[in-house]
Amino acid sequence: MSAQPDHAPVTPYAPAPGAPAELLAQLRADQRAEKWVPAFEREWSAALEESRRTFSLTGLYEVVQDWQGRIAHTPAVDAFVASGYDDSDAVDLAELRRRRR
Repeated sequence: MSAQPDHAPVTPYAPAPGAPAELLAQLRADQRAEKWVPAFEREWSAALEESRRTFSLTGLYEVVQDWQGRIAHTPAVDAFVASGYDDSDAVDLAELRRRRR
């Protein structure tokens, strides 16, 4: 018999202690630094304030994971945009959400 509840939320993995600093260095080196660095800093600051209030590191971990994912997928997004692929038939998710309400 397990003492662990079966409905416990899955916590995100804990990034390395230096991950936020490494991530910020990567963002600063990117061509999108002018937009990305302030956006990361805003999200990081908000997560830090939440962490101070809740004594939970989950928000900080999520910010790092989200931005790591964005950086990891940047080459694929750039290749898609450069390919000139016609995405005019794409579905507007905001419109779909409005229809559901």
